Amino acid sequence: MEYTHDTFISPLTWRYGSDEMKHIFSEVHKRKLLRRVWIALARAESKAGLVTEEQVKELEEHKDDIDIERSAEIESVIHHDLMAEIKTYAEQCPKAGGIIHLGATSMDALDNADALRFREAMDLIIEKTGILIDELAKRAESEKDTATMAFTHIQPAEITTIGYRLAQTLQDLIEDAEELLTARDSIRGKGMKGAVGTSASYSVLVEGTGISSMELEKMVMDELGIKPYDAATQIYTRKQDLRIIASLSSLAATLHKFSLDLRILQSPPIGEVSEPFGKMQVGSSAMPFKRNPINNEKIDSLARIVESTYQSAWNNASLTILERTLDDSANRRIFIPEAFIAMDEMLMTSIKIVKGMNFHSAATERLMRNYGIFAATERLLMELGRRGADRQEMHEVIREESLAAWRDVQEGRSNPLKERLMADKKITAFIGKDEVAALLDASAYTGDAAERTEMIISHATALSPRLKNAK
Repeated sequence: MEYTHDTFISPLTWRYGSDEMKHIFSEVHKRKLLRRVWIALARAESKAGLVTEEQVKELEEHKDDIDIERSAEIESVIHHDLMAEIKTYAEQCPKAGGIIHLGATSMDALDNADALRFREAMDLIIEKTGILIDELAKRAESEKDTATMAFTHIQPAEITTIGYRLAQTLQDLIEDAEELLTARDSIRGKGMKGAVGTSASYSVLVEGTGISSMELEKMVMDELGIKPYDAATQIYTRKQDLRIIASLSSLAATLHKFSLDLRILQSPPIGEVSEPFGKMQVGSSAMPFKRNPINNEKIDSLARIVESTYQSAWNNASLTILERTLDDSANRRIFIPEAFIAMDEMLMTSIKIVKGMNFHSAATERLMRNYGIFAATERLLMELGRRGADRQEMHEVIREESLAAWRDVQEGRSNPLKERLMADKKITAFIGKDEVAALLDASAYTGDAAERTEMIISHATALSPRLKNAK
């Protein structure tokens, strides 16, 4: 069972994601988690007098002796992957082999192991989301007063600040992090409830022992460190998977928008920001001058993978018939690891971009020169109205002058709007030329953007300890 590049292997196996996340979803780790469940069950059953301490000890001694090759060999004969793992473990434990999985159904082991694994994966996502929030807050703080053009309909609009633009993403990330924490803290196991969730098999086992089936379940789940659902069928409700995937999908949407915006801002006609670009990095095989935004493009590409997993999670939650059908099994093996590993790669790349992205002041100044003054005419209009001018008449004057200036800008000439407005007698009848020039300084027309940026940064600062201590 060695897979190389001579056959298909997922790019998520070798190209994307951290070693830590890929280990969480590895077969070795899954089987170790299964053995944790079996040991916890055996220990609880030993307290009921059903299993000996010697048997529990033997299970613990071999908990890390994963033998996937032997398990695969057995599975090829019996065609049941969990029973193959049980038989492999039993071969290693001659004294305890006969009590492994006693009273349980497959999903008592698998669903509880999955809950443990998903919590580990969520911890890693939350940790990296916290790092991204901290780094983005730093950049927003440093750029909170840097005036730049805002765009609506991908057209120059009014003035914002670079920091305030970053604060929009920061605010979304804070909400995403809250959703991640909620989803993580709500993760529960199936518990030990048997074939259809009634604990019938356990009730028979513990009859006369002085321990109830619910007490047995509590002992198992306390050792595993995870709460069980009060009610389950053969499986825990697949609404849990849907909640987890929904939180990842929401985070993916935030990162997709942020990266898409950076791709637009990195385009040379705007050119005020660029992602990190290595000294030896090749932008294009055909065009040596290219500096393609490949990191942001990768994020947007992987975000579509994460988003697409939501439909599978929704289908599993809604289409599992009565107490259980197996039509969720194969797709869960694929889409849940894919969502986590892709999300992991997106976060690592986003952190790298935020830490290393460059803001180009010359490009920002060019944008402000060409388009900023159009936005500042609103401030001039407000001041004219305050000084008694007819608002409608002044609006028409500014509109006509702006349209004339816009034609010059479109034809590649410098923006003449300030000079035209300073020379307009209808305007200077109320405001002197020097005051007109000052009012048309667009760099000061940012409203309370800096204050609002600080508000979002303070929210990020308050949230940071919770993200660091989520485990």
